[in-house]
Amino acid sequence: MPGRGVAWRNGEHGSTNVQSGRGPARSRHPRSARAIPITTEEPNLNASAQLAAAVVPAAGRGERLGPGAPKALRELGGVPLLVHAVRALARSRAVGLVVVCAPPDGVAEVVSLLDSHGLDGKDVRVVPGGASRQESVRLGLAAVPAGTRVVLVHDAARPLVPVEVVDAVAAAVRAGAEAVVPAVPLADTVKRVEPQPSGPEPVLDTPDRSTLRAVQTPQGFDLPALVAAHGKALAEGAEVTDDAGLIERFGGRVVVVPGHEEAFKVTRPLDLVLAEAVLARRRATDGY
Repeated sequence: MPGRGVAWRNGEHGSTNVQSGRGPARSRHPRSARAIPITTEEPNLNASAQLAAAVVPAAGRGERLGPGAPKALRELGGVPLLVHAVRALARSRAVGLVVVCAPPDGVAEVVSLLDSHGLDGKDVRVVPGGASRQESVRLGLAAVPAGTRVVLVHDAARPLVPVEVVDAVAAAVRAGAEAVVPAVPLADTVKRVEPQPSGPEPVLDTPDRSTLRAVQTPQGFDLPALVAAHGKALAEGAEVTDDAGLIERFGGRVVVVPGHEEAFKVTRPLDLVLAEAVLARRRATDGY
């Protein structure tokens, strides 16, 4: 049972609950469940210990996208980025639980948002996030049930990641990798520079582009290894830009699987324009 301050949506029962700490949780907005199909040809993966949990840090504001609502709540095709991201994870039969880390003062709002967009069929839990992405992920990991082996960490600002990328990352962790990142080759030449407060920046060197990759999410991990890395980072006050960086920092091994050009991060207004175009094409050709 989630603890105080945790809200969750249970795909089996088709209800939303908020645990207040003052007694039994009350159901809100009940709707009939749409259970994951069970057939003799395709066994129900919900019964398998191989199922992954996914953590979605969504407590930040994303100032580069401009003023307004937090980035995860900005709309893409009339639907918030966060909802697109959660749906992308839920489409994978490798994922059984999605934990969303909401702004600490916005848990109820995020629960209502997810409930209104119909995400039956998978468990979706909402927990208060932290002041940083790293803290939010740590808090999200604490809500993952004991015994889970595989955990994915996905940016809410990558709303269009294809399901095959999610599947590939989870499969690589199940096959024995400690940490897995999807990535794509760089199209542009990269220069390493000496940063300057203003004016031209001297070029130090030009790395071989063939050895470089642009990293995406979801990133996948052996859960105990990631929890241990976050614990060490907290104790040392270490901060990195992604969770795979924590594994690297403390001596772990990270491997790369192919990412996808449509799994780009919506960070600036132009990214949102591109995402709208991709979504429109999907809706026209795939009934997305």
